[in-house]
Amino acid sequence: MFKPKGIITPIVTPMTENEEINEKELRNQVNRLINSGINGLFPLGTNGEVYALTTEEKLAVIKIVMDETKGRVPVYAGTGCISTRETIVLSQKARDLGVDALSIVSPYFVAVSQDDIYNHFSQIAQSVDLPILLYNMPARTGNNIDYTTVRKLAQYDNIAGVKDSSGNFDNTLRYIEDTDRRLSILAGNDSLILWTLLAGGSGAIAGWSNVFPERIISIYKLWEQGKIEEANQQQISIRPLRDVMKLGNPNSVVKRAMNLLGYPVGPARQPVGNVNPKIDEALLKAFALFK
Repeated sequence: MFKPKGIITPIVTPMTENEEINEKELRNQVNRLINSGINGLFPLGTNGEVYALTTEEKLAVIKIVMDETKGRVPVYAGTGCISTRETIVLSQKARDLGVDALSIVSPYFVAVSQDDIYNHFSQIAQSVDLPILLYNMPARTGNNIDYTTVRKLAQYDNIAGVKDSSGNFDNTLRYIEDTDRRLSILAGNDSLILWTLLAGGSGAIAGWSNVFPERIISIYKLWEQGKIEEANQQQISIRPLRDVMKLGNPNSVVKRAMNLLGYPVGPARQPVGNVNPKIDEALLKAFALFK
């Protein structure tokens, strides 16, 4: 049975200065991240600017990542859309491109009940024969996937787990404690990687692993080895980076950090692509503290 685990990178979508997808740099980043030891790639997440891409661009990104990955690590494609119908269509196209699993955010923009969320994911699970990672991000979607809904969805064998980006650790705990132990529960907040693992989670989908993959991976590896104090030191060390996130859109901050470190991933697509001197200054200070 497919088991999402370890450190999975929600890979950025490199762009040129005129906001076109930079295929060459996307391929470079795929290889850089795999060579660093990450356990999976997640194209078309928040860091991949899925919200700003057309359907054609989404499929192009999947094709590039799949072609360059060549089976070395699992690829989780983000295929969540507002409507159930569109999500199923995009998920089926991603399946046809050979992805290993899907990461599907809950419906957004529309106000939905837990019954609506259950029906949404239930229809998707029955329509696409791939492992599905539920993506909970209530700050962006306006909808939290309740643990009771996850428990009901666990009846589908291809519901493989949940990425919890709520930032509410008690919510993560309810997923771990009160759903189905076969599910992989992954931290979606980089500050909670170690604590999710200690509570029984399986890993993290970590935005900062785009920037400093080895450091983020070390948290997981040290935890695996039972070196909890060392893992905690690595977890603490990324706090200055996390503190910069509040100054802008998190994924554009990550992209800017990569550019400052010499990785030419280009701007985030407008309306969040402008360079902010205050963010640059904060990032450079965080880099100086990052040891």
